Amino acid sequence: MSLDPVITAKNLDLTFETNDGPVHALKDVSLDINKGDFVSFIGPSGCGKTTFLRCIAGLETPTAGNISVNGMTPDEARRSRAYGYVFQAAGLYPWRTIGGNIRLPLEIMGFGKDEQRERVERVLDLVDLNGFDKKFPWQLSGGMQQRASIARALAFDADILLMDEPFGALDEIVRDHLNEQLLQLWARTEKTIGFVTHSIPEAVYLSTKIVVMSPRPGRITDVIESPLPKERPLDIRDSAEFIEIAHRVRDGLRAGHADD
Repeated sequence: MSLDPVITAKNLDLTFETNDGPVHALKDVSLDINKGDFVSFIGPSGCGKTTFLRCIAGLETPTAGNISVNGMTPDEARRSRAYGYVFQAAGLYPWRTIGGNIRLPLEIMGFGKDEQRERVERVLDLVDLNGFDKKFPWQLSGGMQQRASIARALAFDADILLMDEPFGALDEIVRDHLNEQLLQLWARTEKTIGFVTHSIPEAVYLSTKIVVMSPRPGRITDVIESPLPKERPLDIRDSAEFIEIAHRVRDGLRAGHADD
């Protein structure tokens, strides 16, 4: 993990204008995300976690402050395909096979057919879906569909992966398995990952850095640099060190509510 920031936000504010008046989504958010970081954003519903991720992706425009991604504006980074984005729902097209869904961005980007085939095979291997390229989404479980969605985001090999609660709708057993697989994938690819979650154990288990956010308007109440080793079996969640970090996250969430 490098100490070179690839994402930098400074004094970021975002206010949405609605028919019921302004909604203050983010307030004075400043954060550096370094190359190779796995950063989780956690906070109560409506605190701006997803909004901040969308600002990084150039899908929302801040009303104050600035943000850079790989030295570019978020819009420039989006147009140069500097990141892959995984949404809460897998969002696979039901009329395309799994391989066809993964190929779609590659087709749009103009990759040749041989290159498309090689990349699809490689990312299916990364997410342990070898042999499923000719299946349709409805033939896969929810967890497998999410892995296919991750594969699609990895297909054009961006250095940054942004993930908006990708496992939130899955049961705990499947979620645990995918958490393990995601850590393995991160270790193999060394990508920089921004990950939104509502789960304290998930945030602590996955992250090198945990960003705790307050209720709206979303502010950062704590940034926790994890001392846990990069290789983490699931049973690390029973360790005293893990529990101590989880307590600090919980205290940060409480402090945010108390300040509101």
